[in-house]
Amino acid sequence: MEQQDEAAYSAFVDANWRSMVRAAVFLGARPADAEDVAQAALIRCYAGWAKVTGADNRDAYVYRMLLNCLRDQQRTAWWRLRAPAPAEHHLDHAVSVGDASERVGLADAVHRALGGLSSAQRDVVVLRYFVQLTEAQTAATLGISPGTVKSRLSRSLARLSADRHILDLAPDRAAGRTSERTSDRPSDRTGGMP
Repeated sequence: MEQQDEAAYSAFVDANWRSMVRAAVFLGARPADAEDVAQAALIRCYAGWAKVTGADNRDAYVYRMLLNCLRDQQRTAWWRLRAPAPAEHHLDHAVSVGDASERVGLADAVHRALGGLSSAQRDVVVLRYFVQLTEAQTAATLGISPGTVKSRLSRSLARLSADRHILDLAPDRAAGRTSERTSDRPSDRTGGMP
């Protein structure tokens, strides 16, 4: 690889490393394994840098490599022995909200909700909304039609909107439950008398 290509590759890694690791976690990898997946994808990018830079859609091409590396890792016996339940995933470093307990709770809720989706649905949601690929880029990355991306997104978002882990995050929903509980007390129904 020429020095100019080395500099371009290095800049690409610096700009995309964190996003690729986070995307791998959202796609189902544990945080420590996600770094391995991202590194494997970046090694493939390095080996085929001319193809990466020559691709019509570089982001779609690179995230396709990331997905392939993740799938390769998941197929091995080693991975299956170590695979955690979806509830064990934690990505507290990827969310910057409030204190640490809020970040852990939010990350856990997101992982539980994403764990309720099929692999195909999760792939579309993560690539479209976390990685922020367009519908066409998402379709190219996954090797499916844009119409399939739209239908999977529609089903996925409907499922996520009804997921109890996500619903528990909504402040108005939590406040509504509190007011419902207080109105169920006998003293509230009888004008304050026990």
